[in-house]
Amino acid sequence: MSKFFDQLTPELTEFIRAQPVFFVATAAPEGRINLSPKGMDTFRVLDEKRVAYLDLTGSGNETAAHLLHDGRITIMFCSFDKNAEIARIYGRGVVIQPSDERWRDLIANFPQLPGVRQVMEIRVESGMTSCGYAVPRMREMTARDTLEKYWTKRGEQAKEDYWQKHNLRSIDGLRTGMLEATSRTRR
Repeated sequence: MSKFFDQLTPELTEFIRAQPVFFVATAAPEGRINLSPKGMDTFRVLDEKRVAYLDLTGSGNETAAHLLHDGRITIMFCSFDKNAEIARIYGRGVVIQPSDERWRDLIANFPQLPGVRQVMEIRVESGMTSCGYAVPRMREMTARDTLEKYWTKRGEQAKEDYWQKHNLRSIDGLRTGMLEATSRTRR
């Protein structure tokens, strides 16, 4: 049976912190809906009404574009062990980039990882739990270090070059805010 919350409870926070993977869904008013899996110890509950996750450089930057143009975001956590449970956070998000004033405060919550692009900060509007009876049990879930190795090998300049080529616009042509952020950083 589903339970609804207007803020994160201690029990919900405990469940969220125990999950090794989460999923992020966003959409602009027009265009495609984006759904991305995330991991690597990059999610933080900041308080009962605020969460954030560390966004690493990847093939696209859809979430940033959608947050810039609309702000709506849903984050989902699934238990893949013996407990059949799902939790969702519904909220409004903003993109915090290294050139933003609040960057230092937010980045301090996360481990130092190569390929860091930005932090997504979400104001929690509501939360929900549901059964998850159809979610499979997974015997072993281990961290994948492929992305970390990729950016460690290539370095900071390659990351910024990648942003210029692949992260300035969404697949629907929306601005992601990366061009403006890299321009502010290089001044």
